[in-house]
Amino acid sequence: MLIRRNRSQINRLARLVVLTSAVGLVCLAGALAALWATSTDAAPGLDPVQRLALAAYLTARDADLARPAGGDPAPVSFTVESGETATAVARRLEAKKLVFDGSLLGYYLHYTGLDQKIEAGDFVLRQTMTVKEVALALTDATARQVSIRIFEGWRLGQIAESLSGNPALAVSEQAFMALAGPGGQAPPGYGFLGGRPAGASLEGYLFPDTYLVSPGATAADVVNKMLTNFQAHLPADYPAAAAQQHLDLYQAVIIASLIEREAVVDDERPLIAAVILNRLAAGQPLEIDATVQYAVGTPGNWWPPLAGLDFRSIQNPYNTYVVTGLPAGPIANPGLSSLLAVAHPAQSTYLYYRALCDGSGRHAFANTYQEHLANACP
Repeated sequence: MLIRRNRSQINRLARLVVLTSAVGLVCLAGALAALWATSTDAAPGLDPVQRLALAAYLTARDADLARPAGGDPAPVSFTVESGETATAVARRLEAKKLVFDGSLLGYYLHYTGLDQKIEAGDFVLRQTMTVKEVALALTDATARQVSIRIFEGWRLGQIAESLSGNPALAVSEQAFMALAGPGGQAPPGYGFLGGRPAGASLEGYLFPDTYLVSPGATAADVVNKMLTNFQAHLPADYPAAAAQQHLDLYQAVIIASLIEREAVVDDERPLIAAVILNRLAAGQPLEIDATVQYAVGTPGNWWPPLAGLDFRSIQNPYNTYVVTGLPAGPIANPGLSSLLAVAHPAQSTYLYYRALCDGSGRHAFANTYQEHLANACP
């Protein structure tokens, strides 16, 4: 009786195993069928095994396909060379931190067939793009945008040189200066330009930033973008804040340009603004070296070294060693930190500053000329 019961239990267990296996196979078949049915994005050339394997892998990593590589929205130029494989492109994109997983991008490109549609050419990508967005972007080089960088403290001539030297743009120095240079025909519709003296250039108002423009963009396209960006960044209450310092907008832009060329670290900008405003209030010449550089700078040497020059012999309306008050106009295009420093200077009685001797870019500040001399490097 004991043997019979054991055999009966074994038979029931065997039937249960067979039944469970059958159910499992049915479920697996159903899952595979569902996976096959939903894998509509698959490239038609994939064999069934590849299609199912890649579909399963990408389904499991669906959240990763929507994940950006990072949080920096700055545009990054990326070039796909003629004949370069999708695997090589994906590997380089991971190395440049434009995708977080190059292998995932490679599998997605292969699964969707986009690996056969990648175009050779120049692209502008961002860390904030997802894996899927990067994959799609690589298939349309004709829709790319051109990235141009305008640095804080650049003067008008530097911007003109940079833009005219970009073969993707339709900008000549002559066309740019005809709009932005002295006596130029500035674009209409920017009320903040109204306070400039007659014939003044757009120096100071061409907001430093990284811009994306269409290939073949003209001087007018770029100038409008920079002026619009200036308007967008300037706080609405800025003119009122400048007025509290007894300045109109044009004067504030002039001082901001001086700060931009003199300051190296952000936290000193309000202090340098205070020194400039204190000297103006006291009727002292500003004696800012950067204004001498602006006066004597030439193409290819826009900010020359000043060693050996007699500053007071250079008769120029921008040279603050020979003119009282502000220079004739801005000497560069300042960033937002310098503009804000003018409207919100430090509360200070300092009248002097000079660079420290440690190469840090910081300055020593002083109230008296004697203190200023004592701050000189040994």
